[in-house]
Amino acid sequence: MCGRFVGYRSLRELETYFPIDKVACEATSSFNVAPSQEILTIFKKDAENWLDKFHWGLVPFWAKDISIGNKMINARAESVAEKPSFRNAFKKRRCLILTDGYYEWKGKKGDKQPMFITLPDKKPFAFAGLWETWNKKDDQDSIYQSCTIITTQASDSIRDIHHRMPVILKPQIYGPWLDPENQNVAELTEILKNEIITELASYPVSREVNSTRNNDPSCIEPIE
Repeated sequence: MCGRFVGYRSLRELETYFPIDKVACEATSSFNVAPSQEILTIFKKDAENWLDKFHWGLVPFWAKDISIGNKMINARAESVAEKPSFRNAFKKRRCLILTDGYYEWKGKKGDKQPMFITLPDKKPFAFAGLWETWNKKDDQDSIYQSCTIITTQASDSIRDIHHRMPVILKPQIYGPWLDPENQNVAELTEILKNEIITELASYPVSREVNSTRNNDPSCIEPIE
């Protein structure tokens, strides 16, 4: 499960860490990204890697309306190749979702402590994602671009916080993952198992992050 995350890098920083050829949006910061919001994504189009913003919550092309996206913020790595909502995108429309870390909640219901989870070296990284374009049937000019974050079983480094975690791709695998010509399901599934980063760092943060109205650098400051 991944239901809230962080991204605060400038475009210049993002171009240092990620394979960006074309830019179609501003690189705005958010310290409390929530589902349905637009998020920074890299996808391949016409042999070039584009940085753009997609709505978080995948809406398949066959959906009646965009409300289905609220239930599709995550896709399980174990079933993404077969599930009708995701299998076409898994073969042809994969993306990188850029982030500096994400939140997970630890403890018993009613007294859960928010934790910020990131890389030990604090560098930005990329979730494995899928994307889709949706149009209203009576308005083909209405374009709604959306995406989902692929999740997998949690690694030992954070299993005491939550049993699931986003798939975090190793930088050397960005190219094969983004390539829409790469449609070998077995190879793609293998990427989700063996070409991922599993060593993560975590620390408690303020319960202010529970509300999406709170969105500033204090959200990721560690507390006692």
